[in-house]
Amino acid sequence: MTDINHVTLVGRLTRDLGNDERSFGYLPSGQARANISIAVNRTRKQGDQWVDEANFFDVTIWGRTAENLKPYLTKGKQIAIDGYLKQDRWEKEGQKFSKVTVVANNVQLLGGRSDGSAPQGTTGGYTPRFQGGSSAQSEPAPYEGGFGGNGGDFPEDIPF
Repeated sequence: MTDINHVTLVGRLTRDLGNDERSFGYLPSGQARANISIAVNRTRKQGDQWVDEANFFDVTIWGRTAENLKPYLTKGKQIAIDGYLKQDRWEKEGQKFSKVTVVANNVQLLGGRSDGSAPQGTTGGYTPRFQGGSSAQSEPAPYEGGFGGNGGDFPEDIPF
């Protein structure tokens, strides 16, 4: 019987994804790997007061996902991660060590960039486009459907 090992986190990156081998690199097989760290803020009640606490998690992103997200993984960027926990164990000079990391199956970028800039060649987010001959924004046309025309048949004071 298989147990459940599933984690979903929403947090902010604690540092930019660098070009050093620890942050981003390729295995001999050619598979990309990105190591990031996120801060997940939580509010809990301590006595009569609410206290903010931050938890920090190391996350590993593999393959094309790591390659595609590389330009966007900058400090402060909010992301959602869906994945599983992995425990690494090793021994050094007779002392045992252990570390739990999150291995991402799915990563979603959330929110916008705090500094307003975007990686080269991107728009930095969705910018609404208005159609029409004029550059001035205008109100949408009123609904001209078949439910009584423009609504002028109703009194201004509705009794409910």
